Amino acid sequence: MKLVDAHIHLSDPKYHQKIDEIIEDSKQSNVVALVSNSMDFQSSLLSLQLAEEHPRLIYAALGIHPWNVRRLSPNEVEETVNLILQHEMQRGKVVAVGEIGLDFQYTNEKLRDLQLKVFHEMLSAAEKQSLPIIIHSRGTTSRVVNLLPSYGVKKILLHWFSQPMKLLSQIVDRGYYISEGPPSVYTRHIQEIVRRVPLTNLLTETDGPVSFHGPFEGKMTMPSFLLRVIKAVAQIKKMKETEVADQILQNFTNFFGIEFVDDADNDEL
Repeated sequence: MKLVDAHIHLSDPKYHQKIDEIIEDSKQSNVVALVSNSMDFQSSLLSLQLAEEHPRLIYAALGIHPWNVRRLSPNEVEETVNLILQHEMQRGKVVAVGEIGLDFQYTNEKLRDLQLKVFHEMLSAAEKQSLPIIIHSRGTTSRVVNLLPSYGVKKILLHWFSQPMKLLSQIVDRGYYISEGPPSVYTRHIQEIVRRVPLTNLLTETDGPVSFHGPFEGKMTMPSFLLRVIKAVAQIKKMKETEVADQILQNFTNFFGIEFVDDADNDEL
């Protein structure tokens, strides 16, 4: 049973001294892919570096998170866009633009306008490079979903989707994916989303180093958490865990274009 993490922040400072531990944890849990999502230009560089150092396990998603627009350095948007546009030189390492999006909580009108501008630049870069996008949309999902058809981005992942529930059918009809993580083990609302979304539109994530409640309380978020996530999804869907894991692996392949070789002794992992 191969597991995949579509959304983890390996370039976060909390993980800087933990990469070897995370890789070992992945091996022990049969997690075969980690997509390192970025927050700004520097974390994009580090995500790319990790992908280069750990091929066929770590993959990079490059971009600027909406939380970070308030502290952009001069030319940071342009530098990040240029890094994304070098995707052809990074084939097999850069698999998406992310984490990008909108989050209007605690922001004033000026910052909202800046978020929209940065989001536009990230979407345009993804469109030019035919890359999937990984979206943060806390409190802005309706607005984001309305914006997306204006761009020629074909593969869209709404990370940690939670609301509004009424949008779920539209998201599925458009062929978008959503990802859910540890809260699917203990949060009824997320469990209801998992129940309603077709398994063919679902991906798994940890969003580490974000910490969680329930059985994960007080623990550093690790790829092995996905074992409980798969078990929870299987229980909700009334399916076998292997069937759930296999479909999510196929979804991951379809979304990111990453193929997995079936060999028992993959030394590079």
